Amino acid sequence: MADNLAWTIATWVIPLVIAIVFHEVSHGLAASWLGDPTARQRGRLSFNPIHHVDPVGTLILPMVLAVSGAPIFGWAKPVPVMARRLRNPRLHMVMVALAGPGMNLLLALFAAILLAVLTATGVRGIGWAFVGQNLLNFLAINIFLALFNLIPLPPFDGGHVVEGILPRSVARYYSKLRRFGLLILVILLLVLPAIDPKLDLVGQLIGPPAGWLTRSMIPSALQ
Repeated sequence: MADNLAWTIATWVIPLVIAIVFHEVSHGLAASWLGDPTARQRGRLSFNPIHHVDPVGTLILPMVLAVSGAPIFGWAKPVPVMARRLRNPRLHMVMVALAGPGMNLLLALFAAILLAVLTATGVRGIGWAFVGQNLLNFLAINIFLALFNLIPLPPFDGGHVVEGILPRSVARYYSKLRRFGLLILVILLLVLPAIDPKLDLVGQLIGPPAGWLTRSMIPSALQ
């Protein structure tokens, strides 16, 4: 039991932490390149997970999910971005928002390439099995995070994209949903699925495309 739990944590939680740290840093890097140095000034462009750990989203929730055998999910502390400091606030905020999911897709591609190389070598053993499982999970996590964060509602990156392309008069009202971001997250992930599995909107909308994309990127020898 302990061995299985340690394996689950090592092959799911660790890849998850790496994926969400890269996701957040990419937001900060994009903002810095586009005129907002806030993340850099606050030391949030570091890839050191300590700088991005959210006690609940990065540690407690993934651990609880790992122990319970549920799908593992989490988040890091959002990198601070001040839209008014961007050179073109509306357009550049959309680009900053897309940087996170874009980074996750690049990481998924990187994992797929490494899996293909690993498979081609034909090496076997517990060490390679561990590396391979980490890469498989890393691939799946990054694809899920990319699609999940594109949900067109605050606090997701997709919400910033929608806000940036709506007419200013409408975007002003839409942005007010952001104050309910945590509530929206809890309702989507916990409340609706608990009421009825058919109301698991995230699973029904994100699950199928994420599963298809993941399978399409895994080497055929591992499927």
